[in-house]
Amino acid sequence: MEFVQDIINYEFLQKALITSIIVGIICGVIGSFIVLRGMALMGDAVSHAVLPGVAISYMLGINYFYGAVLTGILSAIGIGIISQNSRVKNDSSIGIVFSAAFAFGIILITLAQSATDLTQILFGNVLSVRSSDMWLTIIVGVVVLLSVLLFYKEFLVSSFDETMAASYGLKVRMIHYAIMVLLTLVTVASLQTVGVILVISMLITPAATAYLLTNRMSVMIFMAAFFGALSAIIGLYFSFTYNLPSGPVIALATTAMFLIAFFFSPKQGVLLRTLRISKRKGVFTDPV
Repeated sequence: MEFVQDIINYEFLQKALITSIIVGIICGVIGSFIVLRGMALMGDAVSHAVLPGVAISYMLGINYFYGAVLTGILSAIGIGIISQNSRVKNDSSIGIVFSAAFAFGIILITLAQSATDLTQILFGNVLSVRSSDMWLTIIVGVVVLLSVLLFYKEFLVSSFDETMAASYGLKVRMIHYAIMVLLTLVTVASLQTVGVILVISMLITPAATAYLLTNRMSVMIFMAAFFGALSAIIGLYFSFTYNLPSGPVIALATTAMFLIAFFFSPKQGVLLRTLRISKRKGVFTDPV
C-alpha cells in the first residue's frame, strides 16, 4: 500500500511505472517472434550494437534515440551482408558485429568522459526517466503494436516456415528486416529501463516463459506481454523500496517467472513431468 501511495504522490515514479509497463509489453510481443524464429542471439547483438549510436548522440547533444536506432539497423544489415556473402555463418557474423560495435561504443563514451551516463546505459535506471523518454517509449510502443497487428499473419507464417512463406509469395527477407527494425526500436525503448546489457532478459525470458505454457502463438504473445509487464512492475517495486538498481532487479523478476514455469508448467514443467514418469513406472512395475 505504501508503494501505491508513493506512485500517487511522486510524478517521477508514475513516469517510471508507465515506461516500465510499456517496455515489458512490447518486449514480450517482439520477443515472442524472436524466440519462435530462434533469433535470441540476434536480440543480444542488436542490444549491444546500439551503444555507439547512443554514445554519438550524447557527444552531439541530441536524443539518444536517433543514433541508437541508426546503428542498430546498420548492424542488423551488416550481419545479413556478412552471412549472405561469405562462408561465415549467421551466429559467427552476429558475434563479429555486436562485439565490435559494443567495444567501439564503450571507447566513444570513455572519450566523452561520461562514466555516469555509461553506467545508466549499460544497466538502466528507470527511476530517472524523463517525460521525453516516457513519451518516446509510448510512441515506440504504439508503432510496434500496430505493426504486429497489421502484419501478424506475415510475421507468423515466416516465423514458422520461411520456405512455405516464400512459396506463398511473401517477401521473406523484407519481413526479416522489418522484424529487425522493430527489434531495434524495442531495444532502444528499453535502454532507460534495463540498459544495454540486460535488455535481452526482457526480450527473451518473458517470451520463453510463455512458450512453456502454450502452443498457440496468439496466446503466447499475450502471455509474454503480461509476464513482461508484471516483471517490470515487480522489479520497479523492489528497486524503489530497497534502493536497488532497476535493470538487474527486473531481469531477476523475469528469471523467477521463467523458473516457476520451467518447474511447474502443466505440460512442460520438469517437476510435474518427472512425477508423471514416476507414476507410470510405478504402474508398470511388477510387484513380484
